[in-house]
Amino acid sequence: MDKINVIKVGGAVVENRASLGELISQFALMPGYKVLVHGGGRSATGLATRLGIENRMVGGRRITDEAMLDVVTMVYGGLVNKRIVAALQAHGINAVGLTGADMDIIRSHRRAPRMMRLDDGTEQIVDFGFVGDVDRADGQRLASLIKPCDGMCPVVPVVAPLTHDGHGNILNTNADTMASTVAKALTSEFEVTLTYCFEKPGVLADADDDDSVIPSINTVTYAELKERGIVSGGMIPKLDNAFDSISCGVRRVVITHFSDIQAAGGTVIEA
Repeated sequence: MDKINVIKVGGAVVENRASLGELISQFALMPGYKVLVHGGGRSATGLATRLGIENRMVGGRRITDEAMLDVVTMVYGGLVNKRIVAALQAHGINAVGLTGADMDIIRSHRRAPRMMRLDDGTEQIVDFGFVGDVDRADGQRLASLIKPCDGMCPVVPVVAPLTHDGHGNILNTNADTMASTVAKALTSEFEVTLTYCFEKPGVLADADDDDSVIPSINTVTYAELKERGIVSGGMIPKLDNAFDSISCGVRRVVITHFSDIQAAGGTVIEA
């Protein structure tokens, strides 16, 4: 079975021209089939602020009302996505920008209101608005772009964190979840390695010490790290998605620095 690399890059990397340039250079050098999934939350926050639209977050998750949905659609599906596609074309990579709505690749449903614990320790029911929880993904359609038949030229998909519900609605969807969804969907066609890359060298035992990378995490050590508060905040959904990917057939999951996506470092996620 052919191998493929699914690379998810965080917004802090793609929103800085220097780090984006380095990431693109590393990605371009990766041999074989590949997919790039990106975030862009900081750009969305910045544009919303300039437009006078309130940014609301609960537990690190964005509340996406109609005005904010317009912003994230413009930023994720437009500005950030096309900037990455153009950069890849400059490196000789035939890339195409996609959302989950394109080719009906990823379909989701609007998240129901749920009880959430707030930063002050209290709990309340939160309506996240136009946020999508994934229902299904079509790996064969995505693979038809990556490894086409009939002499067509292969392309490298660049996937923005937007999905649709099949009823004409775009939904804002967590980028780490998007990467996991793409990776899992491709397991029927490829041997998949999923790499989450960001501005740190891996999962750290000490958030202030970049030399404290935890080389591997399994389900037992993950529970211990959460209990001790070493893993918290946005790293929890990232690791949840990583373990879900492994359980659904993804061969390898790594969390590492954006400049090391071809190296053997970082944190390896084990079943």
